[in-house]
Amino acid sequence: MLPNFLIIGAAKAGTTSLYRYLAQHPQIYMSQIKEPNFFALEGQEVDFRGPDDELYIRRFSVTDLQAYKALFKDATDEVALGEASALYLYSSEAPLRLCEYVPEVKLIVILRHPVDRAYSAFLHLLRDKREPLSDFACALRAEGERVRRNWEHIWHYRGMGFYAAQLERYYRHFRREQIRVYPYDALQMEPLTVIADIFHFLGVDETFQPDISVRYNEPGIPQAEQPHVCPEVRQQLLADYRDDILKLQNLLER
Repeated sequence: MLPNFLIIGAAKAGTTSLYRYLAQHPQIYMSQIKEPNFFALEGQEVDFRGPDDELYIRRFSVTDLQAYKALFKDATDEVALGEASALYLYSSEAPLRLCEYVPEVKLIVILRHPVDRAYSAFLHLLRDKREPLSDFACALRAEGERVRRNWEHIWHYRGMGFYAAQLERYYRHFRREQIRVYPYDALQMEPLTVIADIFHFLGVDETFQPDISVRYNEPGIPQAEQPHVCPEVRQQLLADYRDDILKLQNLLER
């Protein structure tokens, strides 16, 4: 059995909270492993080299088809079966495999401002004591070398924020009506409205209201102790993303 919907990203854009909220719905079955990463990593020997990568992405990734199908073996009469691998949006291989295995799949995307997303990923790795650099600007400068050394994708702070290029791959392979894109701010400010729309998209009872009192996967570093993002770094990132943001607006017709 394979899923009929997926939360595909973006990383650090509320996908863990959304996964938990959707899992509460009696007509939705979510895999016990939130991010099996199958459609991005099928058949690969997962060998990422960043600090503690083996404890995170390698430990939970499922690269064998039968093992992936087994994640959904306990589903009974649920209408919607899904998982939430945020790597899929960034992966160039995931849309091709999805098109092959589940061409009618429904795809959910949450997009966060790319600068804020990058900084949140940095804070996440600081919280987990994986990021050896305490300065965000230094970590950004190290990104190219980390990519070359095959550190896993969460370390691609800047690279993961080019959403237009990533979404274009999906629009080439899937009909627009198969893809729902939501702003991260909407999920934060009006979560029940976004969730009800997702329930409608998935064809389940949209009047069900999950418990949204808990926010998951927060940075875990008090605001006063968080490293500062200097204006120059923010402006440079904004300049890097400017063309992609304009393309994204055209792509989403917003």
